[in-house]
Amino acid sequence: MSRTTGGPPRVLVVDDEHDVADTQALKLGERYETTVAYSGQAALDAAGPEFDAVLLDRRMPDVHGDDVLSRLRERGYDGIIIMLTAVDADLNILEMPFDDYLQKPVGQSTLLSTLDQHLDRPDEDDRLDEYFRISSKLSVLEREKSASQLESSAEYTELKERARELEWMLHAENDDFEELKQTYQSISRS
Repeated sequence: MSRTTGGPPRVLVVDDEHDVADTQALKLGERYETTVAYSGQAALDAAGPEFDAVLLDRRMPDVHGDDVLSRLRERGYDGIIIMLTAVDADLNILEMPFDDYLQKPVGQSTLLSTLDQHLDRPDEDDRLDEYFRISSKLSVLEREKSASQLESSAEYTELKERARELEWMLHAENDDFEELKQTYQSISRS
C-alpha cells in the first residue's frame, strides 16, 4: 500500500535511456504504479511526496543522478531512493543519502525484491532503515574496492562500526532481525 494514496505504491523510474526506463517500469507494473522520467531535470520536476520510491540512474547528461539525489533530499523528499547504475562505486557513496544501490543490469526479481523490502515493512524503525542503507553501501564498496583501499578510509571504518552497533541493538530488540537481514542479503545488488 502506498503511504500517500492507499493504492499500490507509486514509483518514479528515472533514466535518460528511454528503453531502459520503460523496461524497468514494465518490470514493476504488476505490483507498483510507475511514472517514467527520462532526464534528471524531468525527475526533479516530477518527484514529490506522492511517490513512495524513486529508482534513479546515476549517469545522466543534463543533471547527474548524484545531483538529483542531493536536491531531492534537500527539498525534503523522504521516500525511498534506490540508485540503479552501471557506474562503478567509489568511496564517495559513503556520504550519499540513498537507501539502496543496485548495479545494472537489474533483473525483475531483484527490482521487485528490493522495492518490496523497503516499502513493505509495516512497522518503520529508523534504525533498521539506517542499518540497511549502511549495509548497501558497505556491500557495494566491498565488491568494488580492495581491502587496503577500504582500510585507509576513515569514513568506511566509521560506517562499518556503526553497522555493528546497529546490528547489535536490532538483534537484541527484534526477534525477526536475522530473518530480515537474511532476506536483505539474498538480494543480488551486482
